[in-house]
Amino acid sequence: MGHTGAKDIYQELGDSLDSLTTRTPGNKAFQAIITELYTPEEAEFIVRMPTGLSSLDQLMKTTGMQRPQLEHLLTESCDKGLVVDFWLQDNYYYAPAPFIIGLFEFTMMRTGEGCDYKKWAGLFHDYLSGNDDFYRANSGDNNLVSLMRTLPHEEAVSEYIEVLDYEKAKAIIEAQEKLAVGFCSCRHEKHHLGLKKCDTPMDNCTSMGMSADYLVRHKMARSISKTEMLEILDRSRELCLVFNADNVKQNVSFICHCCKCCCNALAGISKWGYVNSVVSSTLIAECDEVKCEACGKCVKACPVDGVSLIDQSAGERDRTKKTVHVDRDFCLGCGVCALKCSTGAMRLKKREQRVFHPENIFEKIMLTALERGTLQNQLFPNPNLFTHKFMRGLVGGFCRLPAVKKALMSNQLRSRFLKSIETGARIQGRGWMTQL
Repeated sequence: MGHTGAKDIYQELGDSLDSLTTRTPGNKAFQAIITELYTPEEAEFIVRMPTGLSSLDQLMKTTGMQRPQLEHLLTESCDKGLVVDFWLQDNYYYAPAPFIIGLFEFTMMRTGEGCDYKKWAGLFHDYLSGNDDFYRANSGDNNLVSLMRTLPHEEAVSEYIEVLDYEKAKAIIEAQEKLAVGFCSCRHEKHHLGLKKCDTPMDNCTSMGMSADYLVRHKMARSISKTEMLEILDRSRELCLVFNADNVKQNVSFICHCCKCCCNALAGISKWGYVNSVVSSTLIAECDEVKCEACGKCVKACPVDGVSLIDQSAGERDRTKKTVHVDRDFCLGCGVCALKCSTGAMRLKKREQRVFHPENIFEKIMLTALERGTLQNQLFPNPNLFTHKFMRGLVGGFCRLPAVKKALMSNQLRSRFLKSIETGARIQGRGWMTQL
């Protein structure tokens, strides 16, 4: 590798991370994070890595590094959560970890010596809570695709309402073979800053499949049985936590157990007002005014401040009564309000407007990249090839046109667009990626 100056390489690293599916706008707070977490050697290595998944042989060609040096650097980077490695097609494939879901979570889930959690928590808090740069970059354009989607508490669903298996937390877990649990990164961050206001246990960040395998191998989580996973699920229901899962229908890789006071994803809605920071379930909360006693429990319980009590004329000598109002844009369809309702007035019913959830990880990555303006980096992932640099500039400029982006994300063209991307992946010999 070259000998780029330390200051320059961290600027390049910031630009490289901002080119992934999750945008990370550069500022002093973000520069402080990457300077703390990456050595100059790691920064230069990741700048030279392709954006997508690459085998060890591909990385040797891309970086020009010899196998022993490369293997050592990959081991160190994966253990720190800077790079992800997944076992696919009888081989390990590597990719730079995006900021979320990735660098933030993996850093705060790390164990072992040399973990300065309090310092890291402060750095992440400065970036995520100091201003809305991160949320605006990822949710500020009314984006259709988010990284997470809410799962409804089945106990909160009205009778005769069908909930499909991909929206049932228990059904998702039952379909998995590899399960793991680790520290909740958001809760861990708030704990070290003295901002954790709840009694929620720290160890309830659950993962599955290849994500669980990655976290366990790198000592960020421990393997658990389905029985323990379901016990954690029951505990979270009793605590009225929000189930936020990987925003895909197939091969779900994680379920977060989120609380109102700690979750950074929910703060995107409640603090910054970006209602698509988390995609809602296909359900929405509704109140039966006949059963409602206007006790306000649902108002306090709502994790995104989407429920309120309003005055309504009762028609008797100008008397007023309190009625429940659900903000249809804010409502996650989680059912936490219904779990707290003692009269059964709050229940979950089907939304009138259709909610879009990608089929699998491949779809989510491609559609997220299209909306965030980074699709070109997924299609032409090698940062060191002139042809890829040229095509990234050409395709990137085209896809950033609002009319083009809107058309490709529309119901009419979205499936056709994804089919063409899948065809391209197969031509490149990477058709297996479309099944992730």
